[in-house]
Amino acid sequence: MQPNRNRRLQRIAATSIGVGGLVLLLKLLAWWVTGSIALLSDALESLVNVATAVTTLLAVRYAARPVDRTHPYGHAKAELLSAAIEGGLIIAAALVILQQAIAGLASPPVLTSGPAGLALNAAASVVNGLWCIILIREGRRHLSPALEADGHHLLSDVISSLGVLGGTLAALLTGWAILDPATACLVALHVLLTGAKVLWSAGRGLMDEAPPEDIMTTLRQTIAGHAQEATDVHDLRARRAGRQIFADVHLVVPASMTVDHAHCICDRIEAQLAKTLPDCSLTIHIEPDPQPARG
Repeated sequence: MQPNRNRRLQRIAATSIGVGGLVLLLKLLAWWVTGSIALLSDALESLVNVATAVTTLLAVRYAARPVDRTHPYGHAKAELLSAAIEGGLIIAAALVILQQAIAGLASPPVLTSGPAGLALNAAASVVNGLWCIILIREGRRHLSPALEADGHHLLSDVISSLGVLGGTLAALLTGWAILDPATACLVALHVLLTGAKVLWSAGRGLMDEAPPEDIMTTLRQTIAGHAQEATDVHDLRARRAGRQIFADVHLVVPASMTVDHAHCICDRIEAQLAKTLPDCSLTIHIEPDPQPARG
């Protein structure tokens, strides 16, 4: 199952590069036929999309590597590093867009061939919108922070593209050319906020943040449901490293229980956990209970 999932994630990441290239081409054509600074800012963000798609593919491939002597816990954090790099690239793109927009405010562009450019940009937004839904869904399903970050980046691109379309259309209809760079300024601020969010999320993961509460609940229920002969379960803790989850727990068993019997309980818990949370690696610490078993 694991190799199949890794191949699927890599196929999705590779497809993102092609989708990003197509969207970039459409947006550059939209800018070329209109001369719109807002449409140029939208194209610059799509250029970052292609770069981040390449980064995501490299991260997903590296994260799929098995454990080795120098990485005994695997390589899953490569996806978090990729998400952090993506956040930085998004922020850099926002600053470039803002610089272009400020220059446009000083000297508003002359817009031409509005309908054709807007149609090209709208088509690019549709492609981006459909693909970002797939990326976010697959990223959450397979606990891939790199794919999910890429999906949220594209979602921000779709939102900013809608703003660009509205601003450029308003500039064409009213003849107020300054609306075009003003819209680009708003796009830049939105992109900047998105980059900060992606960077913050990646940082939380790199700091070994605990998994979401639904995963912790599944972990608790799985352990409790298959440790009936234990007298207590305590000190459960877990952390996420990309799609991997590492957890440890203390299991108290009667002092008279044999090591072999206690080991069987651990095996039973781990076998069930492999079904409910296949990406979780659980370490169980056995403790003796000095109190005699009841009954």
